Amino acid sequence: MRKIIFAAAVAGAALSLAACSKTEEAASSVDSAASEVASAADSAASVADSAATEAASAASSN
Repeated sequence: MRKIIFAAAVAGAALSLAACSKTEEAASSVDSAASEVASAADSAASVADSAATEAASAASSN
């Protein structure tokens, strides 16, 4: 759920910047920033999944 909200916020920011931009450089900067944010979100989701798995494992072993 957080991933979807975060992606929507990034897309909205990218569209806002692209609408005000008159150069291709700004658009490519927005695209690269969006891809970095998506990569960070994927990494965060992976860490959260790993932590949840470890927590479930620890809970079941007690």
